Order: sequence, then C-alpha cells, then structure tokens
Amino acid sequence: MKRSEIKRRPLADTALSSLEPEAAAYREQDGQGLYFRVKPNGGKSWELRYKKPDGKWSWIGMGAYPEVSGALARQKAAELRTDLAEGKNPLATKQARKSAELAAANNTFGALAREWFDTRRHAWEDGTAKRIIGALELHVFPVFGKRLYAEILPMEWMEFFRSMEQKGIIDQMGNVRRYCKEAYDLARVTGRAVFNPIEGLHKFLKTKPAENYAHVSTDELPALLRAINGYPHSHIVRLGLRLMVLTGARPSELREAPWSEFDLDAGLWSIPAARMKKRRDHVVPLSRQALEALTELRKLTGAYPLLFPGRNDRTKPLSNMAFNMALGRLGYRGRQTGHGFRHIASTTLREHGFAKEHVEAQLSHAEDGVAGVYNKATYLEQRTTMMQWYADHLDKLAAGNVVKGQFSKKA
Repeated sequence: MKRSEIKRRPLADTALSSLEPEAAAYREQDGQGLYFRVKPNGGKSWELRYKKPDGKWSWIGMGAYPEVSGALARQKAAELRTDLAEGKNPLATKQARKSAELAAANNTFGALAREWFDTRRHAWEDGTAKRIIGALELHVFPVFGKRLYAEILPMEWMEFFRSMEQKGIIDQMGNVRRYCKEAYDLARVTGRAVFNPIEGLHKFLKTKPAENYAHVSTDELPALLRAINGYPHSHIVRLGLRLMVLTGARPSELREAPWSEFDLDAGLWSIPAARMKKRRDHVVPLSRQALEALTELRKLTGAYPLLFPGRNDRTKPLSNMAFNMALGRLGYRGRQTGHGFRHIASTTLREHGFAKEHVEAQLSHAEDGVAGVYNKATYLEQRTTMMQWYADHLDKLAAGNVVKGQFSKKA
C-alpha cells in the first residue's frame, strides 16, 4: 500500500508489511516519537526520535522489520523514553539491554543442548547424530528451547518426561532424558550450573522391558536353529541370521559390515574402532561354519561393497529391522532378537566352562580403564578354539545330537 492510504496510528500490522518503497527513503510516524522507515530497496526498520541533554534532536535505531515487530518496537521505545526521563543515555542503555538479551539467549536450554551436541558429535556416526538432534528438536526445544536452563525446575522436567510416557514413547523418553541430563552435566562441570535438575528423575519414570535382548531358552534353541537354517524367504537374510548366531557380533556391526573387513584366508573379521560401540578395533575369529556362510554370501553380494546391501540403494546397508522381521516371520516375534544371540552365546559358553575373560573379549565387553586393558587381538588363539567349539555345538543342537550334562571345558 501507499503511505497516503494509511488510516490510523499506531500503524497496523497490515500497513507495516505492505507499505511500498518510494524513490527516496521516508519515515512514517507510529506515535510518541517512534517512526517506521522504508528505504527505496524495500528494507524496513524502526527509529526513535529523541532530544539529547544538549537540546538537539537525534535518532536511534530500534531494529529491522519484521524481525522487530510493531509491538516489540513500541515496547523498546517505551523503555528508552523511561531512560530519557531518568536522565540516562539511551544509547548506553540500549547496548546494555542488547548485551543482556544476548547473554540470556546463550543461557537457554536450547543453546546448552546444542553446545553439548557439538562436543559429542565427533563420537557418533552420522545416522546417530541425526537421530539425537532430531529427538531434541522434536520433543524438547519446542517446550524448553527458549527457557533459561538454570530456571527450569525438576518438577517441570518430570511433568515433561511423564507427558512422553503417556504418549507411549518410553524408549524415546529414556533417550531424551539422558541427552538432557548430559547437557546439564556439561553446564555443571564448566561452572555454569550448581546442580542437575534431571538427576535422579529416572527412579520415578517408567522403563520399557529390554526387548532388544529377548532370547529363547536353552530347550527352545535347537528348534530356532533349525528354523533359521530353513528360512525360505531370502538366502541373504538367512545367511545373516546364521552369521549372527555363529559370531556373537552386534546386529549393527554385521549388518553394516563391508567385505573389506574380512580375510577369509586367515579366518578373521577385523572391525575398525569407528564401527564399534566401545570405539576400539576388534577382531572376530571365524569358525569353519562362519567361513562357509560367508563364502556362500559372497556369491550373492560380493559384487557390492557391503555384505548386506539395501534393496533400493546398494551403497547402504539392509534395513536395521530386516533380521528381527525375519525372526518374526519364523514365529519368534518378541521371543528372539538379533541382539539376543549375544546373550545366548555368552550363557552357553560360560555354562560349558569357557573362561569369562575369553567370552567377554569375544563379545567386546572389556571394561574401560586398567581393568579393561585391551587390544583388538586379545585372547585371539583361545577365542578361535572357543568359537569353533561353539559352532560345532550349535550344529549338534540343530541336528539333535547333544547329550545334556555337566561340562567343564576350558579354552
């Protein structure tokens, strides 16, 4: 609209947004010394006309439009007029307020959480980082993102997490609670917070049963092994399940594995630290049965970089649900998961007398620090013998040739 069409002041929002530029910059009065300035290039801003102590008139900028709305510009103008009435320098008080606003912006929970994310980002894979920041942006930032983190009460956090419980997203709630707690830990250890308001809340929140670790009993294992060996829907998935059983590897480690990590002649699978949960190199000895499965798999996917390439994009791994969906098709939904095979391996090997440290090294469970002095080939000779025994044992179970009894076998 043209400024000649303005019908009221203070200026309406519709007028502010639609005022047209002219050949020269012009100002339109909003009221009480506040003016709206329109430049020839269409840029718009706010200015306050005021009288200095020496009696001369001057202008002070109030910010660009639409970043500074009409309501905000009038609020800022009122604050500066109060300063003038009290004999204060409006330029100085304006800068002081701007500094205070900037400090407040840096002390919001959103800023703190992003700082925490940036400090941890290097330790995560791209997919993990995307999930974490996505969860914060979806659930937390709309509620607490602009709040000063030091002013958010434990009760408010409790109500927030319980609202996530009521939505049935308990796993997500647990993850989000952990992220937020770690953000406060960062503020505490850097001297910006005295206590963590999320500390201890987990005691009063729900936790979802660890379905990721579901596994069948010893008596049910033979039938499961036979079902896997006869899985009819996909040879690739069948071989993936068998390799998961034989190696005790985490599902993600196997599913995302490239062929370049495998030395079939040496019978070794070398997983680099970047792909390991503990962020350290790990070597998995391969039994004769595992090598046979890999040889068969290479005939199917050896032309691609990954053992288990995706159906639509061969440069990306198979869906993270593929193996669990296959187990569901076999009738084991909720009773057995890919991760549950690690529990079966651990229990079976320990029950048959294999040394705890050998089993833990195979599963890459070594502790951090002195107690977990670790290199990628720890107990490799013993683990090679142990995993060959385990593969043979599983084959006997599937064939029904195992006699139950007490064992005392050492690797």
